[in-house]
This record gives sequence, C-alpha cells and structure tokens, in this order.
Amino acid sequence: MAKLLRTTVAAGAVAVLALVTTPAHAADPAQLPYSSTTGVGVHNAYVKTTFPYFADALDSGAGMLELDVWTNVFGASWRVSHDNPIGNDNNCVNAANASGLRTGAQNRDLAGCLADIRAWHDANQGHRPIVLKIELKDGFQGKSGRGPAALDALLGSKLGDALYRPADLVGGHGDLDQAAQAGAWPTRAQLAGKFIVELIPGTVEEQNPLDTLWTDREYATYLRDLKAAGRLSEAAAFPAVHGVAAGDPRTRYADASIRPWFVFFDGDASGYAASGFDTAWYDQRHYFLLMTDAHNVAPAIDGTSPTEQQARDRLTLLAQRNASLISADWHALPTVLSTVVPRGTAQ
Repeated sequence: MAKLLRTTVAAGAVAVLALVTTPAHAADPAQLPYSSTTGVGVHNAYVKTTFPYFADALDSGAGMLELDVWTNVFGASWRVSHDNPIGNDNNCVNAANASGLRTGAQNRDLAGCLADIRAWHDANQGHRPIVLKIELKDGFQGKSGRGPAALDALLGSKLGDALYRPADLVGGHGDLDQAAQAGAWPTRAQLAGKFIVELIPGTVEEQNPLDTLWTDREYATYLRDLKAAGRLSEAAAFPAVHGVAAGDPRTRYADASIRPWFVFFDGDASGYAASGFDTAWYDQRHYFLLMTDAHNVAPAIDGTSPTEQQARDRLTLLAQRNASLISADWHALPTVLSTVVPRGTAQ
C-alpha cells in the first residue's frame, strides 16, 4: 500500500511538473485572445507583382493585408494605388461573387477591392481573422466627401457584419484603452470570419507641411466624439499610432482626450527590436503592435524570398519581442504567412 501511494504521489508530481513546464508554443493559438498571438502580414498586397489578384492575397493565409488609398480632389472616389494619386493601379476586380474573383478588369477603387473581399468572405465562412491595413496616402479629404464618416459608410456597406468594430471591443467599457487593458479582446476562434481595419497616416500626408490634421488624430477625435454622442457603433476602423517611440507614444497628442482611442501601434520592426526598447509595455496592456519591414531586423534577410526557415526564425524573434503582427513581402511563403504563434517571451 505504501509503495502504491509513493508511486501515485510521484506520478502526480511528474504530471504537475509537466503542466508547469509546458512551453507556451504548445497552446492552441485559436483559443488564445487575439492580443496574445503573433501572425504574419503582407505589405502592399494590392500590387499585381505581389499577387495577380487580391483574391490570391486573401487565399495566401496572411494575417494582414495592406491597401494604399488616395483621397485628393484631383481624382474620383477612394483610389487604390502605390504612387498614382489620381487613378487606380491594383489587382482588385470588383467581384460580385466568388466566381468573379479572378475575371474582369483590374485597377478598381477601394469599393471594388472591398467587393472582392466580401465575395471571398462569403465563399470562405469562418476564415481566419484578417487585419486590413489602410494607409491613407494623403489623408482624409472631408471637403471632397472623403472623411472618416464616408469611409465608415463605405466599409460598412461592403463588409457589414464581417467587420470587427471599435464598439465590439469597447463593449461596456469607456474607451478602447480601458477595454484593451481589461483583456476584452475575443479569442482568435471567436474572431473567425472577421476583418479588422487599421488606419495609418500616409507617407505623403506625413511629409505635407500644410497638413496639420493627420489620419491618426482625425479618426481618434472622430471616435471620441461618436462615443460621446452614443453612436460608436457607426465606426468601422481602429486608428494606429504610427512610428516607433519610447514610452507611451500617445503623449505626442496634445489633446489627452483622444489618447484612450489608440490601442493599435505601427512602426518599423528594427526600432522595436532595438536593444533596450520596452515592447513588453504593449503586451502587458494587450495593445496591438504591428512591426513592419520585419526582414530588416539584424541580421537582415531577404524582404521577398527568404528561406522558409529564415522567415520562421524572424517570426519567432519578433513574437518574443511582443509583436502582434509582422509584415514583409513574403508572398511566396504561404505556410509562413498562415503561421500564428503565441505572443511574448515564452516561445
């Protein structure tokens, strides 16, 4: 009897030890909160040399797909292009349904790209959660009918219930910051079939000395005011603080009342990965941290076609540095693009 008891106790101790020492990567990422995982995205996924069609980008498994959008008065609608400010140059086809995702004329506006996304979504119910990162190259243009409310209306009309909105995260909390810090993010499984829209200021906007109201501040102010008016449910996107900065980057906003409306942060991976930079600050608060140009972190690897092992090693490194998403142009590595790992140092 004593021998049996000793054996049972020993077995129990081993079981407890195994439970305690189970590595974080053994967890099923689908069951983790969205803020506790790290995925891989593709920079400028609308470019034809990256993917022949935007449907190919959606099929790639990537956790983030980026669109560049122009709004100036010299062109019509919301244009999707890298460097053509007055026209469209992209792989979107304005599909009415899944059968049209790779047919018809390309070079559509944002509405056409969103139509492709919706057609793909309808044919792939329960797909992975996908961040749609929109860089507003020259910012909002409210006077030409392309302001925050118009963008929300467009996103809502095309994607509808496929959107995960700021109001979904806020719930009964006072703002996005309170919700994030309270751990209100759903699990990845609960976000199946959803798109999350992230907005960043554009390169032209940030270099325009006459533009004193950038996308980030304008949309955060808009969110604050919608909440005050009891209309937060109308908002369709999350503004991001753009650029690497030590401490709390939101202190750059003189109006402290908009700071709680930023829980997305977006900047160069090399800056976040630099020695001494405290990325744990983002993870501890359940903030979303997107690290761009992941390939440039030392030692640099190819930005388009690294080996699969190099790309996986870079994902592991930046997940340990608390990234929520990393991005590069690794469109030819679908097994890497679809990989999701636990976020944080215990890999």
